[in-house]
Amino acid sequence: MLAEWSVECGADDPVLVVPWSSPDTGASSGPHFVDLRQNPYDLDQIPEAELHPPLMQALRALNATRSPVFTAKCDAWPMDPGELAATRLNLELSAAESPDGFVSYIDIVWRERSLFVSLPQQQQRLLRLVRLLDPLDHPGAAVEAVIRPAMVELAGRAQEGFAVSLYVKALGTDPPHAYEHWTRALEALVLLLRGKELSLA
Repeated sequence: MLAEWSVECGADDPVLVVPWSSPDTGASSGPHFVDLRQNPYDLDQIPEAELHPPLMQALRALNATRSPVFTAKCDAWPMDPGELAATRLNLELSAAESPDGFVSYIDIVWRERSLFVSLPQQQQRLLRLVRLLDPLDHPGAAVEAVIRPAMVELAGRAQEGFAVSLYVKALGTDPPHAYEHWTRALEALVLLLRGKELSLA
């Protein structure tokens, strides 16, 4: 599996704010932050999870009690032509081999405060994650991890630190094949995020 990580913490780069809500509709009626740690049954408030069971399973696992992270945002969609071309280039596949693709992202926040506030520690954690992902046998899939600034204000306490956007991209010979590749790559990523190898590597 192709795995890469980067940092986007410049002055003009976006900041993940938790909790968040759609500026157009607000938290009461539109997309908004759902705290699945406190309310695991609120998955039905996340339309993307309802549409894509593998994403729902990933959110459930990443917000479970023993998970080292919690999730802030997510989405999943079939790749457009530009995304397909870029992903084919990265995976060194031809258009004939991979006419279709699927992609998702999940924004995660580390629960451990010392890790949440430390850019060097998160860089080391993602370096380990990439090393663990790279040898996995998912030739049609890629994971991209991006560290971003984050402002989290939960339980009446505001903290500044860093979050990670995790993109899972997969190609296939048709839409179901690409979706299956994406599902297996996402499952592998979640297993590593929750496993001991990541923190001990």
